[in-house]
Amino acid sequence: MLGQWLDWTLDGERPSPRIGRFPSGTYHLHGPGILELTPNILRPGAQACIFSAAIHGNETAPVELVGEWLSALEASTEQLGAPVLVILGNIPALKAQQRFITTNLNRLFKRGLDEQGREPDRARELMEAVDAFYARHHALPKLHYDLHTAIRGSLYTRFVVEPYAETATNAQQWAWLAAADMQAVLHQHQHSWTFSHYSKHYHHAQAFTFELGRVAPFGENDMAALAPMLTLLNKLGAGYEPPQQPVESMVFFRVKHELMRQAENFSLCFADDVPNFSRFEPGTCLAKDEVAGDFVVEETPLHVVFPNAQVEIGARAALLVVPSHAIA
Repeated sequence: MLGQWLDWTLDGERPSPRIGRFPSGTYHLHGPGILELTPNILRPGAQACIFSAAIHGNETAPVELVGEWLSALEASTEQLGAPVLVILGNIPALKAQQRFITTNLNRLFKRGLDEQGREPDRARELMEAVDAFYARHHALPKLHYDLHTAIRGSLYTRFVVEPYAETATNAQQWAWLAAADMQAVLHQHQHSWTFSHYSKHYHHAQAFTFELGRVAPFGENDMAALAPMLTLLNKLGAGYEPPQQPVESMVFFRVKHELMRQAENFSLCFADDVPNFSRFEPGTCLAKDEVAGDFVVEETPLHVVFPNAQVEIGARAALLVVPSHAIA
C-alpha cells in the first residue's frame, strides 16, 4: 500500500481501509496527502518526524524521494522506528505540475489565517494535522523537514533555509545536513510563515526548508545526487542517529534584506537565468519598482536568492543575503 500511496493520491483515490499494517509498523490515512506511520517498536532515539513535499506542485524530486523511502518500508529493506507524518501539500497543483493554483501555499502557515480559497483551506488543514501529530507524540523531540526544489539553478545546488524563530537549532543538525550533502545554509531574519517556520515557531521543532536541486518533471530528477538525503530520511525514520560530517563543508549565509514587490510595474535588473547566490557589487541596481523606487546595492556586496519578479504585489521578490561565519 505504501508504495502505491503517492499514485493513489495523484489519482484522487481513497483506499479502504484507511488504517493498515506494513512489516515494521502501521499506517493511518488522515486525509488526502496526509499519511501517519507508527512503528511497531519505538526506538530510544526516535523523534516525532514530519516529512513534507509538494507544498509547491511543480517540485517533484522530493515526492520521488519520499516515494523511495515509503517503498523501502513496504519492502522491509528499511525499518520504521519513529512516528512519521508524511504530507503532500498542494495536490491540485501537483496534478497540474504548476507551482500553485491561486496563491503561494508556502506563505499561509499562520494561525488565525482569514484568507479564503483552495490554498488557504489546505494551509488550515495541514496546520491542524501538524498540531494533532505533535500532540499525539508530545513526549518526543519534534522535527520537520519540508522538501522543495528551486525554480532556478543555484551556485549551491542543495541548500537549506533555517526559519526564524526563538527555538535554537541543535548543533547536531548541522552535522547531519553536511552528511546529507547540503552545500549551504541560509538563516532567515524574520517570521516568514512557511510550513517549516510553522513547526519551528509554534511547536519549537527542529525544522528546515530543503532545496534539493532544480525543478524538473517527474522522471527527470537526478535522484542519485539525493542518495545522501535519502540516507538521512531512512535513519530518522528508523529512529537511529544519522551520519555526521564536519559543518565546515557548508557555506552559511544570513538575510540582509527582503526585496518586496510593491508596484504592478516591477522588474529585476538581471537575467532570468542568474543562479541563486549570485553576488552583486555595490552600486548595482537590482530592482525597479514605481512605488518603492530602485533598489541599489550599497556598501556591502549582496547575494541574491529566490529572485522572482512574477510574484504577487506585496510578496517577496528576492532575498538579499551576506555570508555568515557564525552557526546561529
